[in-house]
Amino acid sequence: MIVLAVGLPAHAAEPLPPPQGEVLLTVTGKIGRGNSKSGEARFDRAMLEKLGMTEVVTSTPWHPKVMRFEGVLLRTLLSAVQAQGGSLLATAHNDYTARLPVQDAERYDVILALRADDRDLTLRDMGPIFIIYPYDHDRSLKADGVYARSVWQLRRLEVH
Repeated sequence: MIVLAVGLPAHAAEPLPPPQGEVLLTVTGKIGRGNSKSGEARFDRAMLEKLGMTEVVTSTPWHPKVMRFEGVLLRTLLSAVQAQGGSLLATAHNDYTARLPVQDAERYDVILALRADDRDLTLRDMGPIFIIYPYDHDRSLKADGVYARSVWQLRRLEVH
């Protein structure tokens, strides 16, 4: 029996399609939509791109010049998996973790960057996914606490 959440379109209760390529991101925790037996949501590059790409042009403390990043809005991803928590635990390939308030995704155009200056991000250059805030758009984002949330080589998001 499938129970539809009030106010959501019928397709929102359907599972996400399975990834066809290499899984770049796994979303776990308090989510309403997944695509695996365990309930996780696994995304390959094509699935992430299909959610819609957004551009953020900003300086960062890790690059010598202003960069143009392209990726999926974090709030769009959270909506796609029907996230139901107030915080996210982001984990990188090297097991670095950072906690992000979901409110950041609602307030700012935080993206899961897949490209920088027209090049796909790889593990060698902080990819394949890099959490990017629009640092130059709000002075409060140029802070160590926010930079610490900017996980590169992201592989997992856990919704709490």
